[in-house]
Amino acid sequence: MKTLRSHFRTATLALSAAGLFASQAMAIPVIEPDQASPIVLAASDCYAIGQQVAQQNGGTLAKASASTRGGQPVCVIVVLVPGKDGQRPRRSEIVVPQN
Repeated sequence: MKTLRSHFRTATLALSAAGLFASQAMAIPVIEPDQASPIVLAASDCYAIGQQVAQQNGGTLAKASASTRGGQPVCVIVVLVPGKDGQRPRRSEIVVPQN
């Protein structure tokens, strides 16, 4: 009885791992060789923009992500600005046009 249970558990784990692997493989986006990946470029642009915005606000960059608002590409920047008198930092979210 224990051997049957052990084999059943092993088979279940193997099938689950195979299903997870297959779902990950299906989730990989297919990019044609002629096209550049706009997501990667936008993310790196947003990161550079985020660093500039954080420096202007005297804080540190917590997050920079590309988004679309009103049909226009924008960067959503999250900056942590140090608090006054030793208080915890404030979270400031700034939306900047990507251009």
